[in-house]
Amino acid sequence: MTAYTQAIARGALQMDCSLDDGQIQQLSRLVEELVRWNRAYNLTAVRDPAQMLVSHIFDSLSVMPHLQGPLADIGSGAGLPGLVAAIVQPDWPVLSVESVGKKARFQRHVCRELGLQRVTVAEQRVEHFQSETRFATVTCRAFTRLDRFVDLTRHLLAPGGRWVAMKGQVPDEELKALDTRVTVETILPLTVPGLAAERCVVILSEAG
Repeated sequence: MTAYTQAIARGALQMDCSLDDGQIQQLSRLVEELVRWNRAYNLTAVRDPAQMLVSHIFDSLSVMPHLQGPLADIGSGAGLPGLVAAIVQPDWPVLSVESVGKKARFQRHVCRELGLQRVTVAEQRVEHFQSETRFATVTCRAFTRLDRFVDLTRHLLAPGGRWVAMKGQVPDEELKALDTRVTVETILPLTVPGLAAERCVVILSEAG
């Protein structure tokens, strides 16, 4: 049993998120590697492992009911929520787009360590990335404002697909800036165990 398995199991139970023992072990390993790499490479401003569980793992798990595969995670940082999704839904193809080299290297390392064979890590800016695959879900977590997120990733969204953007408070001004080609399907609160801050998910699709 690795260091964080019990806390992850408790958090998943609180979120009604069904994880088997292997997935809990993989998520725990992900946190261990993030803690270890963060000391040397400063991948995230969150230093405390317990807070990493809340701010990164539980936060990523909270959006899982709103995602479908294949999944593209844009500006994914240390692979959140993309690597978490790859663990929870191992059959999904997952594309992780991250332009910062040390963060992309970390993701590739984790994929090797955890055997996440269906993850592709693209080390470049999303507007320059071309893919023959189109994705049912294009997601981001603290990447950029909504209109820019949509504009930069339209070429990756499958017909009938959805953009799923994780936000703090409901971003009213960003919603007003969306053009008429975009439909706001729903905005829902996200409940993250141990996190007092407000979180929500904004789900968008192409209009018409």
